[in-house]
Amino acid sequence: MKSEQIRHIGIARFPISLGQFLKLAGIADSGAAAKALLEQGKVLLNGTVASERGKKLWAGDTVTVNEVFLLRTEEDNPTQVS
Repeated sequence: MKSEQIRHIGIARFPISLGQFLKLAGIADSGAAAKALLEQGKVLLNGTVASERGKKLWAGDTVTVNEVFLLRTEEDNPTQVS
């Protein structure tokens, strides 16, 4: 796996919904865009196709969108996108 395919997303508060996470990560511009990605089957949560925008995510969950891996970091990190 190439390093440019991996983005680490730090979250300060848990849980966070999958839709909110996709927006925070810059993958979706809106809730409607997040919903469209989910309906198209382009989002995996821990390796399984995700379909619920409101699904709660916790520290350590892995979200994959279009072969880009978004790795959740631990709770004590400040919110950041790097």
